[in-house]
Amino acid sequence: MSKAATVDESSKSLSSHLVELRQRLLWAFGAMAVGTLLCFVFVEQIYSFLVQPLASAMGEGDSQRLIYTGLTEAFFTYFKVAFFAGIFITFPLLLLQIWGFVAPGLYKSEKKAFLPFLIATPVLFFLGGTVVYYVVLPMAWPFFLSFQTSGAETALPIQLEARVSEYLDLIMTLIFAFGLCFQMPVLLTLMGKAGLITAKGLASMRKYAIIAVFVLAAFLTPPDVISQVLLAVPLLALYELSILLIKYVTKDSVSKAP
Repeated sequence: MSKAATVDESSKSLSSHLVELRQRLLWAFGAMAVGTLLCFVFVEQIYSFLVQPLASAMGEGDSQRLIYTGLTEAFFTYFKVAFFAGIFITFPLLLLQIWGFVAPGLYKSEKKAFLPFLIATPVLFFLGGTVVYYVVLPMAWPFFLSFQTSGAETALPIQLEARVSEYLDLIMTLIFAFGLCFQMPVLLTLMGKAGLITAKGLASMRKYAIIAVFVLAAFLTPPDVISQVLLAVPLLALYELSILLIKYVTKDSVSKAP
């Protein structure tokens, strides 16, 4: 085969890969668009779900309301919520598009090795969001609301008048942040499988990891020990899980080596 023919085949191969990438990106963006439109139909229900932790913390006797100060603020906030929810529900489909593009270039053994990571990624992402909604927020909101005062306690009362856009931005940021933090086992195990880190190395860094996790928990939760512990424990458990997974995948690789 001539050099020119080889270059021509290589060019065709690259062109076909780019066409496939374009198609999968269009599918991914299309799924996000459909998900966003679908969520916009139910945006009031999604909004009610996101504000429920704050409503529960306020109590029935408090002034339960969120305000908006710009004429278009409420509309764009609703759209942002729909977009956020659309990405959240189509996240597994986006991963499948990535997998569909990468998988043909992998050997059968490599596909088998990466499949658990593909499944674990959305599961851990949703788990992170669940921890925020059902653990962190019910602890955080009563603490921050405790700074409200009545006219009898101070010269002028301090009352919460939260903007709906600011509140929902905070909620969505926390959910995405925790979803990404809960990818730690996937990331560390992949690095271990690639030989970049070892289980022994992570175990030796355990004391530093504990300090780092509690410092992170101190920034993300109210300044009380219980809140910090409730957030730090899942992250430390994921760190320990990563060590066990790295031991397993590296042991499996060694046993299969010729």
